[in-house]
Amino acid sequence: MRLCFLVEEHYRHDGMPNEVIRQLTAWGHRVDVVRPGGSLLRMTEAVDAGAHDAWVLKTVSGGPGLTLLEAAAAAGTTTVNDARSIRGVRDKALAAALGRGRGLPLPPTYAVARPELLREIPAAEYPLVVKPSDGSSGRAVHLVSSPERLESLLPVVAGEGLLIAQPYVPNSGTDIKVYAVGGELFATERCSPLHPDPSVRERRVPLSAEVAAIAAQVGAVYGLDLYGVDVLLGPDGPVVVDVNDFPSFRQVPDAAARVARAVLELARAGGCAQPPAPVPAPPLPYPLPLSIPAQVSAVGGDGA
Repeated sequence: MRLCFLVEEHYRHDGMPNEVIRQLTAWGHRVDVVRPGGSLLRMTEAVDAGAHDAWVLKTVSGGPGLTLLEAAAAAGTTTVNDARSIRGVRDKALAAALGRGRGLPLPPTYAVARPELLREIPAAEYPLVVKPSDGSSGRAVHLVSSPERLESLLPVVAGEGLLIAQPYVPNSGTDIKVYAVGGELFATERCSPLHPDPSVRERRVPLSAEVAAIAAQVGAVYGLDLYGVDVLLGPDGPVVVDVNDFPSFRQVPDAAARVARAVLELARAGGCAQPPAPVPAPPLPYPLPLSIPAQVSAVGGDGA
């Protein structure tokens, strides 16, 4: 098969997707790599319908890669993930509206075009997480403990474009990252991005039936095939706090081969995937807590 990978400069030396590209090449497939953030693009000629079996996007939010992927989709080329689905999760304000409206356990979300409008959020909603609607990799995610602290944040987030704000979800200080690839789900535990702790390393953990069902629902709601879901185990149950298209797939066994196979299957099927099913992880040396201490932690994201 002939594939085109759109890879932003941010991921130029990243294992994901470079290892996937090497794996596909080793299997005899042709992979063309386009760097939309570092190339002069002749948009009227960039998309040659039929030249590739599928286009794959691994770019930062807000970069030009998604525009090029959407052009390929408009020309009838299969894209991984679906271009409209990627747009739906990269705009976090839109993702919140779609997800809440379709039954996903997402926190209440406010969106403002100007930072000073955050002052209108009721004091009862604090503490808040404030972040750009098109943010990724934990960029510009802020904890705001009170309306008074908000005032010092306003100049910092000026120029970030559309902002979203969500109430904190009290939890243990770690979140669960669920990766979906090739119809399988893999869960890892990692440190929350607003409370970095060098001693906390991301590691595989068992995937509960409840979180697995939510992660599978995320794929169905947003129309994603390769994705990651950040879940906090809050006092009222799991809460989805971020969704990423084509994440890092850290700690997923044989990640490069799994992703490469998934890309090929999607290319052959025209972008249609089977709903993911949970895959058991090795047992922990100690159980995950069932009750979560009332420590405030982050509502943040990976995007890696």
